Amino acid sequence: MTLRMYDLAGAEPERRFSPYCWRIRLALAHKKLAVETIPWRFTEKAEIAASGQIFVPVLVDGDRWIADSWTIANYLEDACPEAPSLFGGPSARSLTHFYSSFADGLVRAIFPFVAVDVLNHVADKDRDYFRATREKRVGTTLEAFVADRDSKLGPFRASLTPLRTVLSAQPFLGGAQSLYADYAVFGPFQWARCISPFALLEPTDPIRLWRDRLLDGFGGLARAAPAYDV
Repeated sequence: MTLRMYDLAGAEPERRFSPYCWRIRLALAHKKLAVETIPWRFTEKAEIAASGQIFVPVLVDGDRWIADSWTIANYLEDACPEAPSLFGGPSARSLTHFYSSFADGLVRAIFPFVAVDVLNHVADKDRDYFRATREKRVGTTLEAFVADRDSKLGPFRASLTPLRTVLSAQPFLGGAQSLYADYAVFGPFQWARCISPFALLEPTDPIRLWRDRLLDGFGGLARAAPAYDV
């Protein structure tokens, strides 16, 4: 049976931009598992009610509904032990959880650069919901929230020094081959690329080069997504 995954989409059904969904898209490709992705919008919460929560990704495997990207990654690892490991072995699973949590923080760090760009790409029926919920979260209008993003870019890039140092020495966080740690950290950069023309990374940044290697992985799965060339 083909797996199904509810995948956040914008006004264009093919524009898939959730950083958390991209983690699982690449994890499924890593495991060599076929998946049908279902475009889902912020206000379509009833469609995933069977999962017991209101966020994507949601993976449906037969009559099982699995939510939360980290939970899904663990499910795939345990359900398909014969497929390539997402974590690089049992002892690496806990270490990978650190990278997953680090990537959650990266989403928060990138949001001040792309908040209005996200608004510009969501479906019309999602615009009021997205603006209201995000402005409540940040305490101001989205336009004001991103107004000084140019001045924040230098400190943001500097904050990535530990990541840059590792990726200057090896092609992937997983070493010679990519692992779920790579997919988790890649997700926020792919999110930004899919919805914003704002260049977060310089062209020669080792992080940009690592991101581009992942864009080309799995037959160019991530590169084929509608996105900006930044």
